[in-house]
Amino acid sequence: MNTEKKMELLADILDVEVEEIQPELELSKMEEWDSIAVLSFIAMMDEEFGKEMKGSEIKQFVTVQDALDAMKE
Repeated sequence: MNTEKKMELLADILDVEVEEIQPELELSKMEEWDSIAVLSFIAMMDEEFGKEMKGSEIKQFVTVQDALDAMKE
């Protein structure tokens, strides 16, 4: 899966337009990155990538790029 598609998945989880997020954007500065978004990210990782992630792993994400890096197939 290419980066553009991954960005679309992340934008969908955050309920924002793809243009509003960039890899260097800090997740903590986004009010959309909340507990619901984290749960949605966990579900998406399982559905799209067959990966099980824990909340503790996701809490370590600092930037959008960290989330993109986790989406490796």
